[in-house]
Amino acid sequence: MMDNYEKICQDNLRQLYSNLPENLDQLLPGQRQNDEFLLKAFGKSCRITPGGICLGDTAESGVPCILVSLYALHAKADFCIPTPYKAFREIPNSMPYIGAFSTHTEKVLIPYIDHIERRLDFIFDMFNGEPGNGSLSGDFSIVVRPFPKIMLHYIFYRADDEFPASATCLFSNNALSFLPIDALADTGEYTSKRIIDLLSQKNP
Repeated sequence: MMDNYEKICQDNLRQLYSNLPENLDQLLPGQRQNDEFLLKAFGKSCRITPGGICLGDTAESGVPCILVSLYALHAKADFCIPTPYKAFREIPNSMPYIGAFSTHTEKVLIPYIDHIERRLDFIFDMFNGEPGNGSLSGDFSIVVRPFPKIMLHYIFYRADDEFPASATCLFSNNALSFLPIDALADTGEYTSKRIIDLLSQKNP
Protein backbone atom coordinates (compact mmCIF):
# COMPACT_ATOMS: atom_id res chain seq x y z
CA MET A 1 0.00 0.00 0.00
CA MET A 2 1.27 3.48 -0.87
CA ASP A 3 2.22 5.52 2.22
CA ASN A 4 1.56 9.25 2.60
CA TYR A 5 5.05 10.29 1.49
CA GLU A 6 4.84 8.19 -1.66
CA LYS A 7 1.37 9.51 -2.40
CA ILE A 8 2.54 13.11 -2.12
CA CYS A 9 5.50 12.39 -4.37
CA GLN A 10 3.30 10.69 -6.98
CA ASP A 11 0.82 13.58 -6.85
CA ASN A 12 3.68 16.04 -7.42
CA LEU A 13 4.97 14.01 -10.38
CA ARG A 14 1.50 13.84 -11.94
CA GLN A 15 1.24 17.60 -11.60
CA LEU A 16 4.70 18.06 -13.11
CA TYR A 17 4.13 15.79 -16.11
CA SER A 18 0.61 17.06 -16.78
CA ASN A 19 2.08 20.46 -17.66
CA LEU A 20 5.70 19.63 -18.39
CA PRO A 21 7.84 22.63 -19.39
CA GLU A 22 9.50 21.99 -22.74
CA ASN A 23 12.81 23.23 -21.35
CA LEU A 24 12.68 21.62 -17.90
CA ASP A 25 16.17 20.22 -18.43
CA GLN A 26 17.47 23.78 -18.76
CA LEU A 27 15.46 25.07 -15.81
CA LEU A 28 16.65 22.42 -13.33
CA PRO A 29 19.35 22.36 -14.90
CA GLY A 30 20.00 18.77 -15.87
CA GLN A 31 19.88 16.39 -18.79
CA ARG A 32 16.83 15.00 -20.57
CA GLN A 33 16.45 11.45 -21.83
CA ASN A 34 13.02 11.18 -23.47
CA ASP A 35 10.61 11.79 -20.58
CA GLU A 36 13.24 11.38 -17.86
CA PHE A 37 15.43 14.07 -16.31
CA LEU A 38 18.87 13.60 -14.77
CA LEU A 39 20.45 15.93 -12.25
CA LYS A 40 22.38 15.81 -9.01
CA ALA A 41 20.54 16.04 -5.69
CA PHE A 42 21.79 15.55 -2.13
CA GLY A 43 25.19 14.51 -3.43
CA LYS A 44 23.79 11.69 -5.56
CA SER A 45 22.79 11.18 -9.16
CA CYS A 46 19.06 11.74 -9.45
CA ARG A 47 16.57 10.53 -12.06
CA ILE A 48 13.07 11.99 -12.34
CA THR A 49 10.57 9.84 -14.23
CA PRO A 50 6.78 9.88 -14.55
CA GLY A 51 6.62 6.84 -12.28
CA GLY A 52 9.04 7.85 -9.55
CA ILE A 53 12.37 9.29 -8.49
CA CYS A 54 15.69 7.52 -7.98
CA LEU A 55 18.60 8.83 -5.93
CA GLY A 56 21.70 6.87 -6.82
CA ASP A 57 20.55 3.29 -7.38
CA THR A 58 17.63 3.55 -4.96
CA ALA A 59 14.00 4.30 -5.78
CA GLU A 60 12.95 7.02 -3.34
CA SER A 61 9.53 7.19 -1.71
CA GLY A 62 10.22 9.29 1.39
CA VAL A 63 10.91 12.95 2.10
CA PRO A 64 13.84 13.24 -0.37
CA CYS A 65 11.47 12.10 -3.14
CA ILE A 66 9.04 14.86 -2.19
CA LEU A 67 11.84 17.45 -2.12
CA VAL A 68 13.12 16.50 -5.57
CA SER A 69 9.60 16.57 -7.02
CA LEU A 70 8.96 19.99 -5.47
CA TYR A 71 12.26 21.30 -6.82
CA ALA A 72 11.18 20.19 -10.30
CA LEU A 73 7.73 21.75 -9.86
CA HIS A 74 9.30 25.07 -8.83
CA ALA A 75 11.93 25.06 -11.59
CA LYS A 76 12.32 28.44 -13.26
CA ALA A 77 14.80 30.34 -15.39
CA ASP A 78 16.16 32.37 -12.44
CA PHE A 79 19.81 31.84 -11.62
CA CYS A 80 21.01 30.95 -8.12
CA ILE A 81 22.06 34.13 -6.30
CA PRO A 82 24.49 32.92 -3.63
CA THR A 83 25.19 36.04 -1.58
CA PRO A 84 24.47 37.56 0.76
CA TYR A 85 23.67 34.22 2.36
CA LYS A 86 20.61 34.14 4.61
CA ALA A 87 20.13 32.51 7.99
CA PHE A 88 17.04 30.30 7.98
CA ARG A 89 15.31 32.60 10.46
CA GLU A 90 15.72 35.50 7.99
CA ILE A 91 13.67 33.75 5.33
CA PRO A 92 9.98 34.78 5.33
CA ASN A 93 7.56 32.44 7.14
CA SER A 94 10.35 30.35 8.67
CA MET A 95 9.28 30.83 12.29
CA PRO A 96 7.30 27.54 12.69
CA TYR A 97 10.30 25.53 11.52
CA ILE A 98 13.21 27.28 13.27
CA GLY A 99 13.45 24.93 16.26
CA ALA A 100 13.44 21.75 14.22
CA PHE A 101 15.85 23.28 11.70
CA SER A 102 18.33 24.15 14.42
CA THR A 103 18.15 20.66 15.90
CA HIS A 104 18.13 18.53 12.76
CA THR A 105 20.26 20.63 10.40
CA GLU A 106 22.79 22.41 12.62
CA LYS A 107 23.17 20.83 16.06
CA VAL A 108 23.20 17.33 14.59
CA LEU A 109 26.56 18.10 12.93
CA ILE A 110 28.37 19.36 16.03
CA PRO A 111 29.71 15.93 17.16
CA TYR A 112 31.18 15.43 13.67
CA ILE A 113 32.98 18.75 13.16
CA ASP A 114 36.52 17.33 13.27
CA HIS A 115 35.56 14.42 11.03
CA ILE A 116 33.90 16.76 8.53
CA GLU A 117 37.07 18.84 8.32
CA ARG A 118 39.15 15.73 7.62
CA ARG A 119 36.85 14.70 4.76
CA LEU A 120 36.28 18.03 3.04
CA ASP A 121 37.59 16.94 -0.35
CA PHE A 122 35.22 13.96 -0.44
CA ILE A 123 32.25 16.10 0.62
CA PHE A 124 33.10 18.68 -2.04
CA ASP A 125 33.31 15.97 -4.71
CA MET A 126 29.91 14.56 -3.81
CA PHE A 127 28.12 17.89 -3.44
CA ASN A 128 29.89 19.93 -6.11
CA GLY A 129 31.03 21.97 -3.12
CA GLU A 130 33.84 24.32 -2.20
CA PRO A 131 35.37 26.03 0.84
CA GLY A 132 33.50 28.99 2.23
CA ASN A 133 35.18 32.37 2.14
CA GLY A 134 34.80 35.96 3.22
CA SER A 135 33.76 37.07 6.68
CA LEU A 136 31.49 34.03 7.21
CA SER A 137 34.27 31.53 7.64
CA GLY A 138 34.31 30.39 11.29
CA ASP A 139 37.12 27.95 12.09
CA PHE A 140 36.24 26.51 8.70
CA SER A 141 33.23 26.62 6.40
CA ILE A 142 31.89 24.78 3.39
CA VAL A 143 29.46 25.49 0.57
CA VAL A 144 27.48 22.55 -0.81
CA ARG A 145 24.73 22.21 -3.40
CA PRO A 146 21.86 19.88 -2.46
CA PHE A 147 20.20 21.03 -5.69
CA PRO A 148 21.77 22.73 -8.70
CA LYS A 149 20.23 26.12 -7.85
CA ILE A 150 20.30 25.95 -4.04
CA MET A 151 23.50 26.41 -2.06
CA LEU A 152 24.02 25.85 1.66
CA HIS A 153 26.86 27.54 3.52
CA TYR A 154 27.83 25.66 6.69
CA ILE A 155 29.99 27.50 9.23
CA PHE A 156 31.76 25.50 11.93
CA TYR A 157 33.40 26.57 15.20
CA ARG A 158 35.35 24.16 17.36
CA ALA A 159 34.93 24.32 21.13
CA ASP A 160 37.34 26.54 23.05
CA ASP A 161 37.74 27.74 26.64
CA GLU A 162 34.91 30.25 26.26
CA PHE A 163 32.40 28.82 23.82
CA PRO A 164 31.04 25.38 22.89
CA ALA A 165 31.35 24.00 19.38
CA SER A 166 28.72 25.18 16.93
CA ALA A 167 27.44 24.64 13.40
CA THR A 168 25.39 27.16 11.41
CA CYS A 169 23.67 26.62 8.07
CA LEU A 170 22.92 29.55 5.76
CA PHE A 171 20.98 29.50 2.49
CA SER A 172 21.81 31.06 -0.85
CA ASN A 173 20.09 34.41 -1.13
CA ASN A 174 17.19 33.41 -3.40
CA ALA A 175 16.74 29.80 -2.27
CA LEU A 176 13.07 30.49 -1.58
CA SER A 177 12.59 31.00 -5.32
CA PHE A 178 13.17 27.30 -5.90
CA LEU A 179 11.42 25.60 -2.94
CA PRO A 180 8.74 26.56 -0.40
CA ILE A 181 9.91 27.31 3.13
CA ASP A 182 8.97 23.95 4.70
CA ALA A 183 10.83 22.13 1.92
CA LEU A 184 13.87 24.36 2.46
CA ALA A 185 13.90 23.32 6.12
CA ASP A 186 13.79 19.66 5.08
CA THR A 187 16.50 20.26 2.48
CA GLY A 188 18.81 21.49 5.24
CA GLU A 189 18.00 18.46 7.39
CA TYR A 190 18.58 15.91 4.65
CA THR A 191 21.74 17.62 3.45
CA SER A 192 23.16 17.35 6.97
CA LYS A 193 22.13 13.68 7.16
CA ARG A 194 23.81 13.06 3.84
CA ILE A 195 27.02 14.73 5.04
CA ILE A 196 27.03 12.48 8.10
CA ASP A 197 26.44 9.44 5.89
CA LEU A 198 29.44 10.38 3.73
CA LEU A 199 31.74 10.40 6.75
CA SER A 200 31.54 6.62 7.00
CA GLN A 201 32.03 5.97 3.29
CA LYS A 202 35.26 5.37 1.46
CA ASN A 203 36.35 7.77 -1.24
CA PRO A 204 35.47 6.35 -4.65
